[in-house]
Amino acid sequence: MTPFESAMPEMPDIANDAQAEVAGKLAWVGMNEIEMPVRIEDDAGGLIQSSALVTAYVNLIDPDVRGIHMSRLYLHLDQGFGERPLNPCTLRQLLRSFLESHEGLSDRALIRVDFDYVTRRPALQSDNEGWRRYPVSMIGILEGNEFSLEMGLEVLYSSTCPCSAALARQVIQEKFRHDFFGKEQIDFEKMHEWLGSEEGILATPHSQRSAAELRVRLTPTFDMFPIVELIDEIENSLKTPVQATVKREDEQAFARLNGGNLMFCEDAGRRIQTALNKDERILDFWARCTHYESLHPHNAVSVITKGVEGGYVAGAGAPVRLELSRTAD
Repeated sequence: MTPFESAMPEMPDIANDAQAEVAGKLAWVGMNEIEMPVRIEDDAGGLIQSSALVTAYVNLIDPDVRGIHMSRLYLHLDQGFGERPLNPCTLRQLLRSFLESHEGLSDRALIRVDFDYVTRRPALQSDNEGWRRYPVSMIGILEGNEFSLEMGLEVLYSSTCPCSAALARQVIQEKFRHDFFGKEQIDFEKMHEWLGSEEGILATPHSQRSAAELRVRLTPTFDMFPIVELIDEIENSLKTPVQATVKREDEQAFARLNGGNLMFCEDAGRRIQTALNKDERILDFWARCTHYESLHPHNAVSVITKGVEGGYVAGAGAPVRLELSRTAD
């Protein structure tokens, strides 16, 4: 330390010492998009490291205090995620440390962690497997001693339009009538060849990559987040998840799955709704199915909720929980 630095008086603490220009309580104040590595437990008991963006908030209940101690929030995150993997217990401990370091200023705290969960998924028919990336959000909220836990997830799948499939079948029927009308007998081999030709199958239904975005409120009793279990639950309900490694036999199996699972966005939403309603670990849910139409320049969208009082509402945008959207008293 230089003589100049040693002679410096105590540094001012404006956020703590200065009075607010205008008195008022704040529902949330803090930081978002904090860059931080996190470790996540996988379903095999190992740890996966991922780069995350973290949101850290507390409320401000003293109307006369100008600001909170944001650096304390960052230091708690840095130490907590450096020492422990991301799980419900870690989130709860960090939220408690937020409130302890803001005693008298805050009685509610929130942490949101956004990251990509990368895992191996098997091919449909071949013995291969490949990497898949799933965007995941973990959200913990502590208010007094009440801890709530939420998880966000996005799953990609394929959707084939039922209306388009019916119209394509009609074109094929009419082509069959045109080519074979009036013939008393149709040779089996010739018919078999016709069905496998571009001349016979003149039309195909349109299908497109689609996305299911979910937010679920979990019972706060987990040792680890049920990421893979929820991915499996959604993909099994939709039946046409996008694939990583694809050989010809896998692509044929995928075509068969699409043909056997024609669905509008309404169908996709109801499938997810049925699956989540059966899951006792989920207290509430919100989901949006978006079909990125290949026929139109716009998308087809459906939104579902569980319908819990005070829970998620089916707004046009991101999910909102009524009990968390209130302002500070």
